[in-house]
Amino acid sequence: MDRVIKYIESNYDKYIDELKEFLRIPSISTLPENKSDMQAAARFVADKLKDAGMNRIEIFQTEGHPLIYGEWLGAPGKPTVLIYGHYDVQPVDPLELWDNHPFEPTIKDGKIYARGATDDKGQMFMHIKSVEAYFKTMGHLPLNVKFIIEGEEEIGSTNLTPFLKQNNDLLKCDAVLISDTALFSPGTPTITYGLRGLAYMEVEVTGPNQDLHSGTYGGAVDNPITVLAEIISKLHDKDGRITIAGFYDDVLSLTRKERENFKVLKFKENGFAKQIGLKELKGEKGFTTIERIWARPALDCNGIFGGWTGLGAKTVIPSKATAKISMRLVPHQDPKKIAKLFTKHIKNLAPSTVKVKVRDLHGGYPVITLLDNPATIAASKAMAKAFGKKTVFMREGGSIPIVVEFAKRLKVSPVLMGLGLNTENLHSPNEHFNLNHFKLGIKSSAYFLDEYSK
Repeated sequence: MDRVIKYIESNYDKYIDELKEFLRIPSISTLPENKSDMQAAARFVADKLKDAGMNRIEIFQTEGHPLIYGEWLGAPGKPTVLIYGHYDVQPVDPLELWDNHPFEPTIKDGKIYARGATDDKGQMFMHIKSVEAYFKTMGHLPLNVKFIIEGEEEIGSTNLTPFLKQNNDLLKCDAVLISDTALFSPGTPTITYGLRGLAYMEVEVTGPNQDLHSGTYGGAVDNPITVLAEIISKLHDKDGRITIAGFYDDVLSLTRKERENFKVLKFKENGFAKQIGLKELKGEKGFTTIERIWARPALDCNGIFGGWTGLGAKTVIPSKATAKISMRLVPHQDPKKIAKLFTKHIKNLAPSTVKVKVRDLHGGYPVITLLDNPATIAASKAMAKAFGKKTVFMREGGSIPIVVEFAKRLKVSPVLMGLGLNTENLHSPNEHFNLNHFKLGIKSSAYFLDEYSK
């Protein structure tokens, strides 16, 4: 391993130059005008996989943007790891809030600023460079490696999911390695082992068949906005628990070991509140903030609208009022079951003076990886070696739907070995990536290949 690590150290400046070249490609997957840039980014990834030493590289054209596959299967009897990442990025608006052009990488204070720097070009590129370091020094890898890199993560991985269904044999592996999550804090090696799922709903309350004059009808009819507000207010009890019957039936409880692991992180609730401009936090009684956002379900109103919302006055009782409501789910909750329970609960709460429609807009399953999974253990050891300190374990409050698809389709446990930080402006102006974490990520990837091969 010493030769591999020394190669990474001595070629670090070259890696930075290559990363800059990658970041200059405006691979915005959601904008039609960037379609040719998506092709350019796919070719860049394929070329770098070839340069690294992978002996089979294919660009699969889809109805959307290309998928890149690479493999080296020259280690019979050893495990196979599938490395996933994405080359597409978010739009850059509002452009005027960027300190530098989003597609002209700029290095300041040890950080590289550009769209896609941390999500996910920088993190994905680390693995290509670790593979290259092995081939350049050892002439081979210690285990079998496959890559699948997509260009649609930011728009829902529309074409990767059917590709997984149709290419199970091609992607067959013993573990999936993903770097698209975050470290708990700067310089802290971190494995994310759980993600929350999602049930996203829309509630529409209809009263009269048209907007009414609030003078002529005020006091005589039920106002849909008032009814909707009352419904929303009844979705939590005084202890912050969700009032939907059966909602908590399948919730996987935290183990004592998990709670002990969370305490080791020394999460500072006051600092967390201050960072988002709050004096005080609130949530489900009996749980810490970190437990609430990582391992407990949550329900939030994401938007509410109806009636007159323009400038000035318009005295109406609206015909309709609508709310968007999301529920973050934990293992082993089923978004389809939760959607049905939610729908029944809302209709039970609604008075007979209005009509209520509930729509299930979107859902995603939660996922959890066992901490004693061999690939997770290998990743933990690898990061500890690279960082020189013990790896910590955390869950993540958000959702990454494709992780669930990997677990379901390939029957393996994904390993989430992220090197970003949640403070690096993902999806916002001035996105950046800590270059020290970039280097430590390449080393962590190299150590993982060695550890998992054993």
